[in-house]
Order: sequence, then structure tokens, then C-alpha cells
Amino acid sequence: MSEQDKDLPLRADLACLDRLLAEVVNEQEGPVVYGAVQAIAQRRGDERSHPLPQLAPEAAASLLRACGLYAQLFNIAEDLHHNRRRRAHQLAGSLPQQGSLARALHKLRQDGVSFHSLHQLLSHAQVGAILTAHPTEVQRQSVLDGHRAVRRFLSQLNAADLTPEEREELEAKLKRVILGLWQTSEIRHFKMTVRDEITNGVAYHPLAFFEALPALYQRLERAIGQLWGEVPCLPSFIRVGSWIGGDRDGNPNVDAGLLRQAVTRQAQQAFEHYLRELQSLYRELSLSSRLVSASPTVLELAADSPDGAVSRSEEPYRRALATMQGRLRASAQQRGVELNCRWDERQPYDNHHALAADLAALSDSLHAHGSALLAEGRLASLIRAVDVFGFFLMPLDLRQHAAVHEGAVAELFSAAGLEEYRALDEAARVRVLTRELATPRLLYSPYLRYSAEIAKELAIFREAAAIQREFGVDAIGQCIISNCASVSDILALALLCKEAGLIRQENGAPRASVNLVPLFETIADLENSSAVMAALFALPWYRQLLDSRARVQEVMLGYSDSNKDGGYLTSQWQLYQAETRLVKCFDEAGARLQLFHGRGGSVGRGGGPSYEAIVAQPAGSVAGRIRITEQGEVITAKYSDPAIAGRNLEALVAATLEASLGHAPGGETDIQPFEELSCTAFAAYRALVETPGFMQYFLEATPVTAIAKLNIGSRPASRKSLSAITDLRAIPWVFSWSQSRLMLPGWFGVGSAVAAYVQKHGDAGLARLQGLYRHSPFFQVMLSNMEQVLAKADLGIARRFAGLVADRELAARLFGMIEAEWQKTHDAFFAISGQNALLEGNPTLRRSLETRLPYLDALGLLQIDLLAKLRAEPEDEDTLHAIHLTINGTSAGLRNTG
Repeated sequence: MSEQDKDLPLRADLACLDRLLAEVVNEQEGPVVYGAVQAIAQRRGDERSHPLPQLAPEAAASLLRACGLYAQLFNIAEDLHHNRRRRAHQLAGSLPQQGSLARALHKLRQDGVSFHSLHQLLSHAQVGAILTAHPTEVQRQSVLDGHRAVRRFLSQLNAADLTPEEREELEAKLKRVILGLWQTSEIRHFKMTVRDEITNGVAYHPLAFFEALPALYQRLERAIGQLWGEVPCLPSFIRVGSWIGGDRDGNPNVDAGLLRQAVTRQAQQAFEHYLRELQSLYRELSLSSRLVSASPTVLELAADSPDGAVSRSEEPYRRALATMQGRLRASAQQRGVELNCRWDERQPYDNHHALAADLAALSDSLHAHGSALLAEGRLASLIRAVDVFGFFLMPLDLRQHAAVHEGAVAELFSAAGLEEYRALDEAARVRVLTRELATPRLLYSPYLRYSAEIAKELAIFREAAAIQREFGVDAIGQCIISNCASVSDILALALLCKEAGLIRQENGAPRASVNLVPLFETIADLENSSAVMAALFALPWYRQLLDSRARVQEVMLGYSDSNKDGGYLTSQWQLYQAETRLVKCFDEAGARLQLFHGRGGSVGRGGGPSYEAIVAQPAGSVAGRIRITEQGEVITAKYSDPAIAGRNLEALVAATLEASLGHAPGGETDIQPFEELSCTAFAAYRALVETPGFMQYFLEATPVTAIAKLNIGSRPASRKSLSAITDLRAIPWVFSWSQSRLMLPGWFGVGSAVAAYVQKHGDAGLARLQGLYRHSPFFQVMLSNMEQVLAKADLGIARRFAGLVADRELAARLFGMIEAEWQKTHDAFFAISGQNALLEGNPTLRRSLETRLPYLDALGLLQIDLLAKLRAEPEDEDTLHAIHLTINGTSAGLRNTG
């Protein structure tokens, strides 16, 4: 079947959505806007950058809303089509697809991996997708709810046995949802709070994770059993975590109260899910004691039942389940959560393990008395869910900037009459910190007065310790140090944890209930990361602490700031090199490395397909343990329903298994050419961003100032006033270049690097790079991601954005530098890859872009006109609102922009 034939159902869906939206636009806005939308759809090639017809302000606003909604609906149709194609592969008995568990496990079996080796890896594995509140999701939850309704009705329209009447009714329902979306404001008129972000974050569990995660474990167990003939007892190593409510870096709104609220809200979602499932089991397990026996444990639960109805006297499983509901209700109330449960409270569970034990007793009894089939459905899924989600739903990470920790330690030292901490050099800091960590004495005194800043920090750590006691130690597992650059940065955090009881002395040795996680972000810090860790491991006190964490040490790597600091190629290479050095350092120290990849949605922030990125990691850097951040619009795209979430989580696990046990991991990479390429790319990138006037160009040739006013997150867009790119957060930096269609953080510097390398080494140099492209997974992934960025960029639109810069000479000079590098980068990609056009090997993405580019380009042209108008009339709220609509639409059309 040709690609075109495979896409026929998608084309039918797009035609249906196009027709229904066109009807809504025509009915609501009239023929002028309708005609303009239809004209945009017909624009091809260079026509797309031609000026749009002049419309009245209201009509122009309707036009840009229509373009944005088209992009949103196309995304839904494409996601639905991906699920459809996957099912078609399975129904046809096709070979397993890349990124699937089936393919990964088959490869491992063919490579001779034994069951023992696989089981040993899985017994200490850790795969985590960590949700953050980083502000790149521009869609409101109300709009996302509408998207889910569109997906549901569109899916139902694909049924083969619909009658004409049923099809007509479904289309009417779909049109009603589209009309609702048309009449719903896309833009928040209020600033999001951390509380809003917490609510949004937990919403993905009932939407996807409660179903997707237990099903993924079942698929993995079944596949291993089929291939190796033995079924492992899998620990719950695949988890979804969160930063929302624990990430204080640059967000002054997060405090101890919000940390407590985040965990309580998460717990509420978990308890409510368990109650619903127990209620469903109560309805399902109507087994009569006249027909089926029950174990003594189940009978004991039944004897304590609050369900005293005569009709239940011969139904021990139902009575036992009523007891469990009463115990769950009491457990929730004990932790500040009210459950709407019909049964009176019983003895609360001490922890989620006790609930799991009661569920296991039900399962064991069913297996023992001829009812095993009843134990393998909802009950088995609930047992897994309780083990995965606990009483806290998601492990919550804490994060704070190293400078804040430093300030807190300095104040504690000063108040206690100790050294002037800030005046000490690094060696002295390490010495005094290890001295204080080695003694059980605390520095904090309740009889002294401290600043509000240190009181807030210590309150957060104390609250974390209290949460661990109430909800389980896994409720808060990581404390991350942003901008970590030294051993003292890690020890300073350790001291604050000790003050709160998160690190304590037991039998003369330190024990920690959290992991201390350095986050290396800048190019310099990445280069120095292994030296910092080696010096840390050389400290006897820290080696003892590591023993209490099973010798597992997590290190987080920052993709966003390293890219902003050094450009795309240098960032990618320094990250790769840092991992390679860390593997060697950890091996020498006898420590177990767990890498946490701080990736964003866009390529400039480490984005791109997760499967390919993981299998391209350096040898030894995965070893069964990996965590990655998921943020903004990527969360919605990857985890909006059980099927999509299951596919993406499965890809993470499959890649982890292949990278850890397969015969073809990232492996060795030829260092010399990449070092040379990195140095040249870094010089080219720094030459651009250090050009006098560059910051003015960036502020005027992108919508960054309008993005700062877009209510998409609780954090400010910058840490201070903007005078250099170091002042700007990485997210608006990348987001702004995406909006202006340059996508500069995803490619700049590569062209100069390759051109200089080929000029120096001639045809042999080019041949060497071509060979690396064929054989180095690292280079393949780097150039593949760059290719996608180049395909989404548009230099014609970007040139019009440059026309917004008031200083015409500055605009011409800087855009000339960018355009020259753009051409070099294109030439370099085609020379190395051997392709004649972008996306030659990715027809799916090429078709997707062709469908949406007319609307994307129109949104870009409208945004340029609106930015010019806003700068002439800075207080015009209507114009700012319209700009925000173009930002929404462009973000939806590009999909991974932040």
C-alpha cells in the first residue's frame, strides 16, 4: 500500500473537519472571512509569503482565529490517524514497529540476552517522565476539553457500520463542538497561578495515566513471558513524576503551603481513583459463598464490613470490598482528603502497601478457588495502580537555584556565630560544610530571628519531611540544584536537608530520604561536571550518604540553558561528552549513574523523538535508569488519552531496554571531528549573540515582549531586566524564535562548522562526516532533529519579522549574518545526508507540514502586522489580544515550539 493510500482515512478526516469548520466560519462571520480562509488554503510555495488582503480589524481577528483553529483540528486528526495506523499494523501481523516493546524485546532475545540479565536490569530499573509547569502550553483547559470531544466524535465517525442517520448525528455533534470552540476564548484573561498548574497537571491521570500505566506493565510482562518462557515479577519502575508545586527556581510563588497543596491535590486524585475502582469491583464480585469459597483473610475483612444488608450476607467479596472502602475513606481523611464514600470509616491504612496487601488477598483468594479469571482484569490493574501511584499519585521533585541555597547557608552560619560563608573559597566551603554535616547538631535556633527568605526555604524542607512521613518516603524523592557548579553547591543543599530531617544520623552514618541532584546547565558547567562529581565522591561523608541511597546518584543535564549559552551543535556535543565522562567517573567511584535529561519540546531545548534520543546515548549512560522532563504543549500532545500516552511511555521503556542491553547502543563516537565542529560552531554562535545591538534585534524582530504578557504560566519570563540573553529564560528565548519562524536555536552554527571542517580537510573531511552520519547514532539524531527544524522554518517570513527592527542598518547586518548561516547549514545538511530535499525520508511529517503551512504562514504575516501596530500604539489591548491569538495558532501549528 502506498503512503498516499495509507493516508486516505486521514484525508477523509481532514476534509470533514475542513468542511465543518468552513460552515461554522461562514455562518458566524460571513462570506468575507470565509472567502479569505478559503483563499489562504489555496496558497502554495512563494505565494504563502505574499501580503494578505487588507481586512477590517474584526474580520482580520476572525481570520487569524480560523487559521489557529484549523491547525488545532489538524493536530487531532493526525493523532487519531497515528493510532489508527498502529492498529492497522497490529491487525495485519506486520513486524513490530520501532519504539514498540515487541520490537525491543525481540531484538534483545535475538541478541542472546538471557532472562536473568533482563530480570536483573528490570529489578533496579527506573524510567520516569516528569511533568513540569514550564510555560509553553498556550491552550486553555477549556479548549483542550473541546479537543478531546472532537477526537471522540471523529473516532466514532470512522466506524464502518454507521447508518446514514448515525453519521448525520455524529457530524452534528462534531459541528456543535467546533462551534463551541469557535465561541470560546482561547486566551486566558488572567495570570495562571501555581494552583492552576497543579490542577492541570493532575488532570492527565484520569485522562490517560490511570489506564495507560497498568496496561503497559501487563504488556511488558506478557511479552517477556512469551519470548523467554518465564514471567518476571516486575517492580513499578515506570513512573510519572512532577515538578509542579516543588519547583521554586525563579518562581517566588512556590512555598511550603503550595507544596502541601500540590501533594494533597495529587493524593485526592489517587484516592478518588482507588475508590471508583473498589466500587466497580464491589459491583462485579457478587460471588456467593454457596458456590465459591473465600480465603480466611477475605472472610476476616468481610466480618468487619460496614455493609450489613441481608442481601450481602452470602457475598463475602462484596462485604470485604465495603470494608476496604471504609478503610480507604479513613486513610484519605487522615491525609486531608474527603472522599464521597457510602460506607462508614474503618481502621485507616498505614500506607499504600497495606491497601495493596488487602487487594492481593482478594486476588490470592480468587486464584485459589477457581476464579483466577476474575482476578486478572480490573483487580490486577488496581493492584498495579496502587503500587505505581501510592497515596501521592506522582513523586514530586523540589528544585531551587544554587545561589538561594548559598544565601540560606550563609545566614545560618552568621546567626550561629560561625565563619562568613560567602567570603570562603571553594576548599574552605567544602571543609566547613563537611564539618557541620558530620555532627548531629543543628544550626537553626528557634530563639533567633532569620530573614523571610531563609524562613521560607527551611519551611519548604520541613514540609517535605512531613509529607514523606504522611504519604510515604517516595512522595518527595529528589532535591535538584539549578545552576550547580561546585561540590559546595551540593553540600549546601545537604546541610539544609539535614536541618529539616531529610538527612539524619543513624548508627553513626548519614542517611538521606531524598536524592541530592546537581543540575549542570551551562557549557562550562557541563565540561566540569565529572570533575565536580569525582571530588564529591572523594569525600568520606558523601560516600557514606551514597550507601544509604543504594549508591544511586542522579545527575541532571540542562539542554535549554546550554543551548542558549553555546548554540545547538556545541550544546549537543557537550552534553554527549559530559555523559561519557560521567559514566567513567561513576564507574571509578563504584556509584550507579541515573541521568535526568532536562529536555523541552523544541529541538533547541533538547526536544525531538524520545526513542531515538535515548538509543543514541553514550554507552553505559542509561543502564536501565533514566528520567526526562515533559513540559508545556508536549504533555498535551503525548499524554492526552490512554492510547497516545501508552505509545509514548512504551517508547521510553523500549528505548531504555535497547540502550541498556542491546548490541547497538550509542557506543563510541569519533571525538576529533566533533571537537573541531563544536569549537567552530560555538565561535559562530557567540559571534552572533555578542554582536553589538543583538539584544535589541531579538526584542524587536520576535514577539518576545508579547509572549511575556501571555498568561501561560506562573513564572516570570526573565529573572531580571533584559539587557543580555543571559537574563532571559531559555523557554521564551526558543519560543520567540519559533514564532518568528527562524527556529535559530535549533541550527545556528552548524553550517559554519561543517564549511570550516570541509575547507580544512577537503573531500576526505566531507567523506568522514558522511560516514559518521551513517554510523553514529548521535550524529544521526542531531542532524535529523535539525532537519525537522529547517523544514518548519521560513526565511521569507523571518525576513519580514526583521523588518520590524527600527534600526534598519542593524536589522540588515544581523539578518545578513543569519541568512548566510542559514544557507551554509542547508548546504551542509544536503552534502552530509545526500538528500535532495528536506524530509525526504519522513513523508508523514512532510505531508503534515504541507497541510498546515498555508495557515502557519498566514498567521506569521498577521502577527507581523499586529506587532507593528502594537509598537505604534503600545496600550492597544485589542491588538495585544490578537497577537496572542496568532501566538496560539502558530504554536498549535508547529506543535513543539517551547
